[in-house]
Amino acid sequence: MDRSGMRQLLIDWLDDNYHFGEADSKIGSDDASFLDNGILDSLGFVALVVYLEDSFHITIDRKNLNRENFNSVNKILDYVVLRTGGAA
Repeated sequence: MDRSGMRQLLIDWLDDNYHFGEADSKIGSDDASFLDNGILDSLGFVALVVYLEDSFHITIDRKNLNRENFNSVNKILDYVVLRTGGAA
């Protein structure tokens, strides 16, 4: 799966679980901070990690759960692409 497909899966998950069709507009920019802009709270990140692990067949080491890897669409996609080699 390419990066745009991964992005769409992430947006769809956000819409289905938190933003009910408004995720893309609420995010605005793929570099916008999830925490600073209220996209997800700490429990939302836990649910997101479970979703990413299940969807992309990866294990996310809890030490990697930080702003550098999970605070925006682009950072999450960078992390998932790195972990999957771009394939899902």
